[in-house]
Amino acid sequence: MATFVDRVELQVAGGSGGHGAASIRREKFKPLAGPDGANGGRGGDVILEVDASTTTLLSYHHRPHQRATSGGFGKGDLRHGARGEDLVLSVPDGTVITAGDGTVLADLVGIGTRYVAARGGAGGLGNAALATTQRKAPGFALLGEPGQERTLVLELKSVADVALVGYPSAGKSSLIAAMSAARPKIADYPFTTLVPNLGVVEAGQYRYTVADVPGLIPGASEGKGLGLDFLRHIERCHVLVHVLDAASLESSRDPLTDLATIEQELAAYAGSLDEEAGARVPLMERPTVIVLNKTDLPDGTDMAEMVRERLAEREVPVLEVSALSHKGLRELSFVLGELVEAARTEMPEPEVAPIVLTPAAVDAEQFRVVTEQFDGATAFRVQGDKPERWVRQTDFANDEAVGFLADRLAKLGVEDQLLKAGAVAGSTVLIGPSDDAVVFDWEPTMVGGAELLGIRGTDRRMEDNHRPTRDEKREKQRERTEARMNRVAAMEAERRSGHWSDPSVDDETR
Repeated sequence: MATFVDRVELQVAGGSGGHGAASIRREKFKPLAGPDGANGGRGGDVILEVDASTTTLLSYHHRPHQRATSGGFGKGDLRHGARGEDLVLSVPDGTVITAGDGTVLADLVGIGTRYVAARGGAGGLGNAALATTQRKAPGFALLGEPGQERTLVLELKSVADVALVGYPSAGKSSLIAAMSAARPKIADYPFTTLVPNLGVVEAGQYRYTVADVPGLIPGASEGKGLGLDFLRHIERCHVLVHVLDAASLESSRDPLTDLATIEQELAAYAGSLDEEAGARVPLMERPTVIVLNKTDLPDGTDMAEMVRERLAEREVPVLEVSALSHKGLRELSFVLGELVEAARTEMPEPEVAPIVLTPAAVDAEQFRVVTEQFDGATAFRVQGDKPERWVRQTDFANDEAVGFLADRLAKLGVEDQLLKAGAVAGSTVLIGPSDDAVVFDWEPTMVGGAELLGIRGTDRRMEDNHRPTRDEKREKQRERTEARMNRVAAMEAERRSGHWSDPSVDDETR
């Protein structure tokens, strides 16, 4: 089973916002004391953070779907929903985050560096927040927005000072094991190293990291062998070390031919790399050291004598070492330390990127109406952040919430633009993205007779705030007294008339 993964496709989703609450406060002697529905909590974010203890992307290879916690629902008595917890995902130092189209979104270098991969959705407003002087008792609340969903590609590019490159079985793993505390797998067959190995070397006052890059073969820059899977691990190094096998068992190979082949593959790979190198030195211009390995063997000693003069013409350090007997390793460690220190000194100081604020233009359009075909007929689609967000926040099972949405759209000018675009009563209107749009038959807002309709979100029981004056109370008392006296006078007149009737006897039959 794989224990090292340096490239994964990760699907992340922020937590959804909690829904707002629609509630009316009820107290003793105050059955309708006003709205008290609270807002929903915001959903949690998905955050990628560089962690020193993380060296591989293996965990995301097995679990490629990551979602943050959603926010809590709002409640009555102005109890707001809890905010969703952020999901912090640990990644190795040197992780590059790209979008599906290849756009680089972040380059995480340095312990503690963070990147918000997916933001949580905003919580919905409760009816207490929606109340106004005209809408005193809203019977609805807004829904929470869904969290952001993204598909990202994570690539690990080792952060090492020195990169060991060379043919398979050239002894790179043996060198890093002899110079540091790293214990990579070592065997006498090609492609023993299938994953990069990192080791820390200490030589006097020098301390640097060395990366053992899996073996390269002709055509590696085109993807042959391990190809591009591990060539990216040399991008950040300060020094390149060509490890040449001086005692190869293959008669068709020799150190000079191997060196020319590896340099050709590196040059082909560096063509696209240097375009994005930024402040880094181009790959083929970085300090280089040539190491003739396995010179403790007789064949290795003879081969080193044959190629020593030819390699010296390159005017780069050439060292004859043996990972088995540790011959020349101390000298090699100090040479690499000096080169790394010089490269670090020449590196420009990191500049803090300025914060750029780009406010939206005053006359920027907030939405637009486009015409398209829908179910074989002409339809009108409303596109824009505000209309689409308002649709996501609307509870379409609540007529009052739908009316509130209509009011917001009309105030934004959507109806005017629909009329200009040629829409008529009954036209199909879509709001939202094509895969999840709200479709309805458009009916223009009625203007005539609107003064006879109540305002949405109002409660006439809460609007009756009239208190009768003293004169009005006296007039009502006088009317009640007069009505009572009239009833008494009618009864007295009937008694005086002397006409007494038995209800059980019909007067006409007498």
